[in-house]
Amino acid sequence: MKSITTPRFLFLTMAILIAAMSRLFPHIPNFTPIAAMALFGGAHFKDKVSAVLIPLIAMFISDCFIQLTTGTGFHITMFPVYFSITLITFIGMYVKRNMNVQSVMIGSLVSSVLFFMITNFAVWIAYNYDQGFNGLVSTYIMGIPFFAHTIAGDLFFNGILFGSFYFAQKRIPALIKA
Repeated sequence: MKSITTPRFLFLTMAILIAAMSRLFPHIPNFTPIAAMALFGGAHFKDKVSAVLIPLIAMFISDCFIQLTTGTGFHITMFPVYFSITLITFIGMYVKRNMNVQSVMIGSLVSSVLFFMITNFAVWIAYNYDQGFNGLVSTYIMGIPFFAHTIAGDLFFNGILFGSFYFAQKRIPALIKA
């Protein structure tokens, strides 16, 4: 991991941590910054280790607070969620190659689909729903109403994270890549 004292590193880390902590406030189910933190980290951290670890650490910190306050921070599908975050970080690294509004929006939508597919598959396995193909399809169908919230949340939080960093770079030149 490279220097953690650069203004860029500190800004990116704090933005992700603040986004993660927003999970502590009341919100629509699945309207969260989870995928956005990973996409943003992958697209903006200079080294891959930071890009992967910072969103995971921020997520874990917010999960700890959620566990302490509601008892629901640690759950049976936690590892598939973290696995999804890791994969979405790599999507962010791909977005970095040609970063513009369109690539961020496409990356956000791909991230939403990936998260939906992995986490609903995990729910199907973890909660012992009908283990046949019909049970799997049923699990995905039951998740569709929440998927709309996932897409909206991902687009919203990506807009906030990517947009705030874009405008911050205009005002603070030390945030711009070297």
